[in-house]
Amino acid sequence: MTRLVGYDRVVTDDRVHVVITLDSDRNRNALSAQLLEELRLALQAAAYDDALAVILRAEGRAFCAGADLSEAYREGMETTAHRLADLIRMILAHPLPIVARVHGPVRAGGLGIVAACDLAVAADDVTYAFTEVRLGLTPAVISLSVLSRMDPRQVGASFLTAATFGARRALESGLITHAVPSDQLDDTVHDLVGRLTAGERQGLEATKRLLNADALMYLDDRMEGAVALSAELFGSDIARRHLAAFAH
Repeated sequence: MTRLVGYDRVVTDDRVHVVITLDSDRNRNALSAQLLEELRLALQAAAYDDALAVILRAEGRAFCAGADLSEAYREGMETTAHRLADLIRMILAHPLPIVARVHGPVRAGGLGIVAACDLAVAADDVTYAFTEVRLGLTPAVISLSVLSRMDPRQVGASFLTAATFGARRALESGLITHAVPSDQLDDTVHDLVGRLTAGERQGLEATKRLLNADALMYLDDRMEGAVALSAELFGSDIARRHLAAFAH
């Protein structure tokens, strides 16, 4: 079986960071069961590594296209929704700061992952969209991280209209923390990681717990309901009619 997630340790001046790479370009890094499980294992490994930061990046045309809709059509969404919710929680509760390096389009479920990361550095030509309403769905599971990060009025408009938006709105709304020209993406990420790895792990862990405490309480209070709602809507006749287009 071809692996969909890469894991690399980088040592600079005796300071270690981990690079985790989504590598499933055939479906634009969609959140299949395999990718979610491999990403979970990679994040778990990073937590026990002697690292000080994690870069989450992707190869291919997109950063993440959201849920694997062909898989959801065949197998239902309850298991995948649980896995995605658990993954979002894992990112928020991870002991290390996680930096998303966003080089290409992000849609639907991928936005939940970007929002959960502590820092999100994106190329300024990247586009974003919460596309769920067009399929008869709602961003239930990804709301567990998105609603803690984005401006309520802007996220409401984005959820309801499914409109595509760009770097300026993503930055102003709080979805990402940095928007830079694509040729400066790697330099910006490496500069931030250098600043993170200049810290002590004890301080990084304590500060991350402080920053994400409210987001984790919000998630824990609503996770089961969000998963149930997601599974219910994915199983509806309206959604399955739309999902049939992705079945092959």
